[in-house]
Amino acid sequence: MKKKLLLTIVSMFLVLTLAACGEKSKEDVIGALDEKVKDMSGYKVNATMTLKAGTTAQKYNVEVWYNKPTYYRVALSNSKKNQSQMILRNNEGVFVLTPALNKSYRFQSDWPMNSSQVYLFESLVKDITKDKNAKFKKLDKSYVFETKTNYNNNDSLPSQVISFNKRTLAPESVKIKDAEGKVLVSVVFDEMKFDAKFDKNAFDTKKNMTSAKIKPSEVVKNETPFSIKYPLVNGMDLIEEKQVSSEDGERVVLTYGGEKNFTLVEEKAVVREASTTMTMSGEPVDLGFAVGILNGNMLTWTHEGVDYTLASDELSASEMVNVARSVQGQAMK
Repeated sequence: MKKKLLLTIVSMFLVLTLAACGEKSKEDVIGALDEKVKDMSGYKVNATMTLKAGTTAQKYNVEVWYNKPTYYRVALSNSKKNQSQMILRNNEGVFVLTPALNKSYRFQSDWPMNSSQVYLFESLVKDITKDKNAKFKKLDKSYVFETKTNYNNNDSLPSQVISFNKRTLAPESVKIKDAEGKVLVSVVFDEMKFDAKFDKNAFDTKKNMTSAKIKPSEVVKNETPFSIKYPLVNGMDLIEEKQVSSEDGERVVLTYGGEKNFTLVEEKAVVREASTTMTMSGEPVDLGFAVGILNGNMLTWTHEGVDYTLASDELSASEMVNVARSVQGQAMK
């Protein structure tokens, strides 16, 4: 009898031990991720983003600083092409900074809470918790989720695959897919430090403009000569290409027609003599390679020393973003 009782106790102990050491369920992992978001004070991230658009794939460096509850600093750069841009959120609002051109734009915006953000930890966790049908699998060292995205301005990228480190719960990679399952945007998290410490003025607008500024002489030396780039869009063809002179130099106006009509203006970006902040209506939009400004039927952005303005009464916001991305994926003609 005693022997039987002893065996029963040992069996129960083994069951409890195995259960305690067992793999976490989907709900357990989601709960742990949610607690991580609530408990952390912020983080620093270094990541590499690859954007596949048009005929080429382009890589960009992404540096993210987040300090709870609402301070953000996201720097996008491509050192080979002298492209650097920053989106900043502090008590004064949301700013889009292009230090090399002395450009600073200010918005009253809910960014980044109003849409999915591929390189923000808390945004990825939010997407997972919102998707009740999210798929989940466990690998040797990772937890992997496949979920819906929540992009306000790009419904052509409906799903994403997110991988988290099992031990630290830090994101390892994100792959954004189109409706056909092709990966168009991917982010690899090279380094992530939770509960990072920040200097007093780390999110100050003027400090970030000054610290990231490039001397005008260096901009002229390194900038890419102005060359026309053409979007690659199905069902719409180039109807007219017009070159006009402006005070700041050459300007090209491309008119497209077909299923839908739009106009794309390209002109050489000008370095302002002094940094001034302009208050803008509209919303900052993450294009992957740059931060654009979407205002009604117009999308503007700067890339590789060229200012782009896309205007259309017929394209949706999502379609305008896709046109912008296809422009940057094309070889110059």
